[in-house]
Amino acid sequence: MSTPSMPATLSGRLDRAVEGLTPGYFALVMATGIVSVGMRTNHWVLASTILLVIAAIAYVLLIVLNALRILRHRSAMADDFADPARAFGFFTFVAATCVLGSRLSEEDGFHGVAVVLLLVGSIAWIGFGYTVPWTAVLGDRRVTPISTANGTWFIWAVASQSIAVLAATLEVELADWRGALALLAVFSWSVGTFLYCAVGVFVGVRMLTGSFRPEDLTPPYWVAMGATAITVVAGARIVEMDNAPMVDATRGLIAGAAVFFWAFGTWLIPPLVIAGWWRHVRHHIPFRYEATLWSIIFPLGMYGVGSQFLGDVDHLPIVHTIGYAESWVALAAWLGTFVWMLVNLWRRVLKAPSEPALTSSRR
Repeated sequence: MSTPSMPATLSGRLDRAVEGLTPGYFALVMATGIVSVGMRTNHWVLASTILLVIAAIAYVLLIVLNALRILRHRSAMADDFADPARAFGFFTFVAATCVLGSRLSEEDGFHGVAVVLLLVGSIAWIGFGYTVPWTAVLGDRRVTPISTANGTWFIWAVASQSIAVLAATLEVELADWRGALALLAVFSWSVGTFLYCAVGVFVGVRMLTGSFRPEDLTPPYWVAMGATAITVVAGARIVEMDNAPMVDATRGLIAGAAVFFWAFGTWLIPPLVIAGWWRHVRHHIPFRYEATLWSIIFPLGMYGVGSQFLGDVDHLPIVHTIGYAESWVALAAWLGTFVWMLVNLWRRVLKAPSEPALTSSRR
């Protein structure tokens, strides 16, 4: 099968890039936003602010690109909604919206923007939560949906927990809405916890009962660890909240569950590293830039932030130290991936194809 030639014009290359835009590209905003939170926690305010600006620009740009995709390539967007292997990537929009809102809520004067983002994220969470499972899993499919279950399905749980994190963060700042925000935080945390367990069963069944090749072990499997980390962050935020009926009824349960999820997420890291070695070293699959690489950066950053929050709330200095070190690993990984993304964007979209390629494409 021949590879389609690269369009000679910049507009043509941009249009092709928009058509092929993956639903999960908002993971770029998720990763950048959480690394920004980590740098602010580590008191690197300038680095955190720069990352915040990059996250905000990327968020707006991706919204524009997806709007163009809806207008110009509706069939491609519809195909993504109907594909169980890709559809759950739409939940990255929810998580990106709430991660950005959580970071903005730490800046004076941006609480109103954070509230708007919470509203947008909640509406998208409800909308995608009822449409994506129906169109991708329960619809008329020629392929059994369980055979396509992969790491992107965990983003459903991440989206739920991101709502909890932002609601719990704003609960501290907005006294008049404290009861409603506490209810939303505990509700979405509980739903996200259930979804994590359910998706874990689906993905586990797929890995154990179906053929599983090295090509199938894609970066989004790291979201399995990232989902535990954001569950820890949401739980730690809820435990810190003021007294409210919903919080008082679940505080002890959530505090214990946060420790459980942190331990399990920590346990997952070595298998995920070994899986990468198995894929790229043992089976020689080239390590190239792809949008799903941001699904590795986000869990790294979230694990660092979650460990520091958990260490502070439960008075566990060693857990805080682990998170502090991990946040610098996440920053280094973010820098490498961001530069790689820019180089890839230049080579594949912005740079005009060479003359030999043009000549060969006319034959």
